[in-house]
Amino acid sequence: MKTPHALLSVFGLALSVVAQDVNPMRTVSRLSESSEAQLNRSIGELNTLRDEIAAEKIPLAKELGDLENKVSNLRKESDRITRTVDSANLEQAAVKAEMKARQDELGYVSNLLDEYARTFETKVAGCELQAFGPAMDAAKQAVENNTLSTAEKFQRQVAFAGLTIRRADDVIGGMKFPGKGVDVQGTVVDGQFAILGPVTLFRSNEGNAGVVVSQSGSDKPLIRPLEGEIQAGLSPMIQGGEGLLPLDPSRGGALKELIQETNLVHIFIQGGPIMWPMLLASIIAFAVVIERLLFLGIERLRRNEKGRERILEALDKGDLGGAVSIAQGSKDYVLRVIHYAITRKDQSIAHALQYAQAQETKRFQRGTSVLDTVITLAPLLGLLGTVTGMMGSFSLIGGDLGAPGAITGGIAEALIATAFGLGIAIVALIPYNYLNTKTEVARHEIESASKQVELYLGSGHMAHGAPTASQPQPGHAAAAGA
Repeated sequence: MKTPHALLSVFGLALSVVAQDVNPMRTVSRLSESSEAQLNRSIGELNTLRDEIAAEKIPLAKELGDLENKVSNLRKESDRITRTVDSANLEQAAVKAEMKARQDELGYVSNLLDEYARTFETKVAGCELQAFGPAMDAAKQAVENNTLSTAEKFQRQVAFAGLTIRRADDVIGGMKFPGKGVDVQGTVVDGQFAILGPVTLFRSNEGNAGVVVSQSGSDKPLIRPLEGEIQAGLSPMIQGGEGLLPLDPSRGGALKELIQETNLVHIFIQGGPIMWPMLLASIIAFAVVIERLLFLGIERLRRNEKGRERILEALDKGDLGGAVSIAQGSKDYVLRVIHYAITRKDQSIAHALQYAQAQETKRFQRGTSVLDTVITLAPLLGLLGTVTGMMGSFSLIGGDLGAPGAITGGIAEALIATAFGLGIAIVALIPYNYLNTKTEVARHEIESASKQVELYLGSGHMAHGAPTASQPQPGHAAAAGA
């Protein structure tokens, strides 16, 4: 690296010598000597530099080799680490797949346990909710509680499932647990339940016993006492496990039917005091219907179609006396109208027909206003009973919450009153429409006959003269009553 500098120095020296020395040969000689000397120094420096480079090259080569070996080792280590990472990734993917499968299994089992907890109350007696209700509610709420971990949720569900399994073992030989029931007076009493197969019994702390009847929407069942020796054997059966057990082959169905046996009188009493006015209205409606049906039957037997045709033929021939004699004393409502009209021909045939028609129609309409009143009144009385029953229930809800039997009794009173009111109106509506139809038929027949009579009497066929001996004098109504 020093040779160029030496050459430059020699060249500079030569220029300076040339500039100072006038003799060229001497100058060239001195330049040659100076250049040679400078060249020799440069060659020496070059050789020294080569020796230094050679001396420095060996450790650098050795260091380079060491570095290359280190790089090779690092590459091998990198390959090993890469293989380890790939293997770990595969294992991680397998673990994740396994975890997902376990989570799916856990979710499936959790859903089964949740469904089991939610449907548990439909598979057991209502009174058992007093013993298992808290654990069941905890299992239900575990799924919806976001503050709980998955393990805590699953733990609550498993705890409830274990509790129900122990319950199944207990039920096989009979199970007893403390609880509360509602007696026949609607009072909540403390006591002990005993489940023996399909029958659930209850004994209060005062010693009263009975059969359990579940109430919809309540975990406090009704306690219904039995009669005779079976009732006397219930208390020792619950307390000591010995006594008469009310069982039947129908898995408790006949027993439930026995204690829930009811009839129309029982339902009527449960309907409350408003049932008595509705009973009176129904009796009146029934009496009116019977009387009207008998009236229609009698009127049907009194019909005389042939007599009507004979009267019209006589009027057509101008035989007024013959027409009067045929209609005289007839009980057919059409013939009575005709007789009343033709006996007053000389006064006003139109007015006579209208009056007789109105009298006969009135006979057919008798009692229908009573039925109309009953049809309107009965639903209103039922609605009144509904209001009074619900008022009683709401008064208990606002006061004594421990009497669910009385609360449901008020609701039952309301529903029974409504049902009876609608039933009376529906039953009375059918004969009411039937009677109106028959009245319209009778009115149509009377109007048809009246028009024919008025046509004959006004056509000039009749001979004007005094009434015959058989004709009643004016003022005597020929249209008789019912």
